[in-house]
Amino acid sequence: MRKRTAGVIAILACLSVSAPALAQYGHPLKGTWSGDWGPNAATRNRVLLHLDWDGKAITGSINPGSPNAITLTRVTAEPVQPTFDAWNVRMEGNGVVVEGKVVNLGSYERTMSGTWTEKGQKGDFKLTRN
Repeated sequence: MRKRTAGVIAILACLSVSAPALAQYGHPLKGTWSGDWGPNAATRNRVLLHLDWDGKAITGSINPGSPNAITLTRVTAEPVQPTFDAWNVRMEGNGVVVEGKVVNLGSYERTMSGTWTEKGQKGDFKLTRN
């Protein structure tokens, strides 16, 4: 009986340590994303996107730390129904509007792609979470 109790305690201890490690990212958008956007295949602009989740709202910035950094003023995300295996996302800030979809939600290498509009120029984008 003692061996069984000790085994159960050991398993519970392992689970309590590993559960927080699996949940580190929290929100599907949280993290740093990198990739590019542009109006065509020949004209591309590198992008670094940092997103955070405070339990109530998604916040973030485009190219944080650079002279051209843009603080996002509005970020919305909602699961794609009925399967909930992807999210539709819209981000806005200082004349930039990004609309896309996040896929591979269960993977550490999620991708986000869609339409990017900046300074009246419209193009496509693809970002991967780092």
